[in-house]
Amino acid sequence: MAARDLKYTRNIGIMAHIDAGKTTTSERILFYTGKTHRIGEVHDGAATMDWMIQEQERGITITSAATTTFWNYADKTYQINLIDTPGHVDFTVEVERSLRVLDGTVATFCAVGGVEPQSETVWRQAEKYKVPRIAYINKMDRTGADFMSVVQQMKEKLGTNPIPIVLPIGAEELFKGVVDLITNKAYIFFDDKTVTHNFVIEEVPADMKEEVAEAREKLIESIAEFNDELLEKFFDNPDSISEEEIVETLRKATIAMKVVPVMCGSSFKNKGVQYLLDAIVRYLPNPLDKGEVFGMDENNNEISRKADAKEPFCALVFKIATDPYVGRLAFIRVYSGRIDAGTYVYNSRSQRKERVARLYQMHSNKQNPIEFVEAGDICACVGFKDLRTGDTICDERHIISLESMTFPDPVIGLAIEPKTQKDLDKLGIALGKLAEEDPTFTVKTDEDNGQTIISGMGELHLEIIVDRLKREFGVEINQGAPQVNYKEALRKTYEHREVFKKQTGGRGKFADIIITIGPADNNEITGLQFIDSVKGGNIPREYIPSVEKGFKAAMVNGPLAGYEIESMKVELKDGSFHPVDSDSLSFEICARTAFRHAAIKADPVLMEPVMSLEVVTPDEYMGDVIGDLNRRRGMIVGTETKGNAQVVKAKVPLSEQFGYVTVLRTITSGRATSTMEFSHYSEVPASIAKTVIEKASGKKRTDDE
Repeated sequence: MAARDLKYTRNIGIMAHIDAGKTTTSERILFYTGKTHRIGEVHDGAATMDWMIQEQERGITITSAATTTFWNYADKTYQINLIDTPGHVDFTVEVERSLRVLDGTVATFCAVGGVEPQSETVWRQAEKYKVPRIAYINKMDRTGADFMSVVQQMKEKLGTNPIPIVLPIGAEELFKGVVDLITNKAYIFFDDKTVTHNFVIEEVPADMKEEVAEAREKLIESIAEFNDELLEKFFDNPDSISEEEIVETLRKATIAMKVVPVMCGSSFKNKGVQYLLDAIVRYLPNPLDKGEVFGMDENNNEISRKADAKEPFCALVFKIATDPYVGRLAFIRVYSGRIDAGTYVYNSRSQRKERVARLYQMHSNKQNPIEFVEAGDICACVGFKDLRTGDTICDERHIISLESMTFPDPVIGLAIEPKTQKDLDKLGIALGKLAEEDPTFTVKTDEDNGQTIISGMGELHLEIIVDRLKREFGVEINQGAPQVNYKEALRKTYEHREVFKKQTGGRGKFADIIITIGPADNNEITGLQFIDSVKGGNIPREYIPSVEKGFKAAMVNGPLAGYEIESMKVELKDGSFHPVDSDSLSFEICARTAFRHAAIKADPVLMEPVMSLEVVTPDEYMGDVIGDLNRRRGMIVGTETKGNAQVVKAKVPLSEQFGYVTVLRTITSGRATSTMEFSHYSEVPASIAKTVIEKASGKKRTDDE
């Protein structure tokens, strides 16, 4: 069977701030491409892509859903693999892992809200993974909608180069369509949910001709710098520039991430979505445009794979999900080669072969079985025993490891316990499955009191987890109050000598090390920065990894209150050994003990997560909102006016933010909204640190031997 032409494949995602209309836009895409025959609405809990019961009840997206659909453009059929991602900051990981495997994305903005905090976060994530974007300004029918204002905000807040390729015809309740600046035609839409062709193409309205001519000239001028031929024509005879030339140049500049084409519409009122679909196939890259992917072979040499079905097989696992009917589903993006259901692949992390029992093309939470997948596809597979998010699976004869994914650490914890003995076993299995699905959700047992602590990215994240435990896994639990995930850090460097001796009958234990311990060289380093400066074989080479291992293990329990130390530097300067009594374990135990004795002398401090908060409030409540934030140790970063509301930006410690939404509703009579995302860790003030440390030392660990 001939491999299909990858020119006609688009792997895209829809990303935005919460409530910008991502899922509503996805539903319209499915309807207009013929994938569904009825439009599902988010507010009715009937959206195809929001299939989880928690999503339907809350009207928010929690988990990214994938689907495959087809769109006809210029007499060619394009396959669009679409991922709808969440907007809520607690589920940032879903956006992160989707962007890692997508070729292009549609950044959706609200025509009233403009560029909001989570819009900036997802934009930065797309920059990180070098994903080209087109922008879609939604909700043009809403009161206060302003197309050009959002374009301006994109320039200022995102530091990007937005180029409008349409102009809206009317705004707010008078919004009825768009003028395509490339073809100089007007698309007039009528709100009809029953037909897929709900627009007519007309001439540009007379009262807009001047504005359109000016905007078109600006568009050509902006992209002409990416094409010398076009630039020449622009100066000599602008009328000789063809539509094909504009589209081709704009496509190249978009893929090179030099420009962002901007469109607008109202997905809820079914206006502008077909034009958006045309733009997706026109401007966003196909797998061939993205070029080859790079990874490492088993000898750590860089190698690459081209997007070609004839190349050796290579794919990245970007998500694990549990389905009640088919079990563990691994979502993969295939970068090269082909794989058939029932064959074996090699996992380059575990270095083991695994069988791909079945392959599925996903449509939200439904699976359609398929026989094979090849380069450029996104699919789900079943049958793997040991597979994690970020693993590379490949051909055993041509091993490659692609760059894995990094995820933020959880910032908030919750103690939970099963209500009955019968729930105890079920709880362990359920938590294991949830932790496997979500890399930002962790489970650990408190060594002192045996409590199970679950940690996540925010209160909503943990609320959803607890809800899923009850509904999906039938586990009834009691839960404690949310706790902040503090960390510890060292501020000074301290030199220390540790001698470990243990003499029992027969062979004893002996290790002797001289180290300096202190903060890492720069803030970018996480984990242990270990430097071996031992000269003249005073400590044999084979024992040095054990010293490093001992310090790494000790970092989990900091010297103040037993919280993790995120980064530190240890230099092993000298030491000695005993030819009979020394072994690897002696040096590991010696390192752990050295940490306990030395870290407390290296001026340790407690660190807390600080959140970026943005509150949108009517003018009259501004003083109350700022006063409340000051009481919460908040630092006001700035304020701005947006329409007839005020936007307050602040940095606030997470420990002061529990239940904030309820308090904000009370002081503003329910008229203010807030969004919050993790910003950084910073030092806890001494008086508060004392309380936290005392509370922790109420259950302080006894010194291990």
